[in-house]
Amino acid sequence: MYETLEIERAGKIATIWMNRPAVLNAFDEQLIAELAAACAELDADASVRVVVLAGRGKHFSAGADLNWMKRASQFTHEQNVEDARKFANMLRTLSEMSKPTIARVQGAALGGGTGLTAACDMAIASSDAVFSTSEVKFGIIPSAISPYVLRAIGPRHALRYFQSAERISAERALTIGLVGEVVPLAELDNCIAKLVDALLQGGPQAQKAAKDLIVTVNGKTIDKNISEETAQRIARQRATCEAKEGIAAFLEKRPPNWI
Repeated sequence: MYETLEIERAGKIATIWMNRPAVLNAFDEQLIAELAAACAELDADASVRVVVLAGRGKHFSAGADLNWMKRASQFTHEQNVEDARKFANMLRTLSEMSKPTIARVQGAALGGGTGLTAACDMAIASSDAVFSTSEVKFGIIPSAISPYVLRAIGPRHALRYFQSAERISAERALTIGLVGEVVPLAELDNCIAKLVDALLQGGPQAQKAAKDLIVTVNGKTIDKNISEETAQRIARQRATCEAKEGIAAFLEKRPPNWI
């Protein structure tokens, strides 16, 4: 079904492998369209509990394919907007998946590769990973990826890196919040497996509700309205079958039925 991706399934885990290693998994129109379709497909699949985004070969993704960017520079305004909209919509589809997403990052994760990392809920990087919002070097801006990178690193760091296009080491990425863990390359998959195991312990509907909660609460003033919103949300959640099963399983000292 996909020419630029491979979907690998292992039980409740699905891994989307970007599969253009000859060009460092740089993305073009086709990869963007296929990533959007794969995210939608896996989000609708109830048998999938966790989605991992990864890149074949030595690198996660070197960002935009410059041949694609060259073609886009020749578009009419309307064509340019439509092309850019597809990229922005793909990132939003990834970010808004109803199940946990993990970026598995090794080697280069530049430009849009940094954006893909930030659009996932979590990111684990190998110690050789390197990031950059490199767009200004080409006279463009990291516009479509900016909501996700800003969410990860905040405006102060973004002011530096959006303008300087400096390379960001894995350790620096950890410090500024772009990734959650950094491990040697040989330990990358084991580290992700441990995180996946932890995620599989949680109720899938509760995890979706937790993601929705963050979107609702983040950046809001703590006032009467937000207190009421959070009270309403926990009340609704406690009444779900999943919550009743989770509490019963704990009291009965048995695994809940989603494990």
